[in-house]
Amino acid sequence: MRRKRVLPLAALLLCAPALAGTAPAAAAPQTAPAPAPASGGPLRILLTNDDGYDAPGIRKAFERLTAAGHDVTIVAPLTNQSGTGTKVMNAPSVTVKHPEPKVWAVDGTPGDSVAFGLAEVFAGKAPDLVVSGTNFGPNVGGLATHSGTVGGAVAALEHGVPAIALSTGGLSVPDPVTTVNAMGPTLDFAVKLIDRLRSRARSGPLLPKGVGLNVNHPVVGTDGKGKAAGVSTTFQDPQTVLEPDFTDAGDGTWKMAVKVALRPAARGGDVEAVSAGRIAVSPMNGDWNTGPADQVITSALVAGLRP
Repeated sequence: MRRKRVLPLAALLLCAPALAGTAPAAAAPQTAPAPAPASGGPLRILLTNDDGYDAPGIRKAFERLTAAGHDVTIVAPLTNQSGTGTKVMNAPSVTVKHPEPKVWAVDGTPGDSVAFGLAEVFAGKAPDLVVSGTNFGPNVGGLATHSGTVGGAVAALEHGVPAIALSTGGLSVPDPVTTVNAMGPTLDFAVKLIDRLRSRARSGPLLPKGVGLNVNHPVVGTDGKGKAAGVSTTFQDPQTVLEPDFTDAGDGTWKMAVKVALRPAARGGDVEAVSAGRIAVSPMNGDWNTGPADQVITSALVAGLRP
């Protein structure tokens, strides 16, 4: 199972309470790395998701980021691609629609959409940032591993472009209208976070090379419009969150469902933060590597083995 390695980005959130307003608690050719944005200037943003190009979350993100002064272009799946993770299609052709200015709909996965956007829509000059979301529902714990929202961000990181995955939701299942309402506070925070990255970058990249952020905003209040309790720098909780549930139909087929099966949250993890009504910001990378300590363990494991 793919596991995102936590990287030391706590410095990005040294003033995290100010961000939240609360007290603390693959297409060819490969796209060149994004140019460093001018300090304080608007960013060129490729906006994608896994819920589809016309979903409420991405449309609200487009409106809010545009209102903040950024140059935003949607390049997102034509249809709902939730749960596709980092999947990319292997087909001789792909259908792409351009239904309106600044909007491209790719009949493929979030990874396909980002690859097309970088290779064609932003050909010759990569965007400053890829934002994936905001997703309808959380992407914490094992959900992040299989998330198309996170997969879209990973595709950007693989092409050398900074990326943020945005998700809105708690681990309960609120009324859909409540989750849509909570997308407002999610995007207010996203604008603050992007401003923070931009102001800290000065003449450099928004994030260290190969590093992205997985941001999960809780649903707060009965109407979803409440303010989060704060911001936490977190890691991906190792628990799976969802477990498969199979029922034998007796005719050679099995009915498939999933159930929420939460275990005690890991201290400092994203599940703990979101469950406490806090915004979870988890640094992630886009490759399969683990840390140096794991390489030492592996070296000891294979020592003396011969083909």
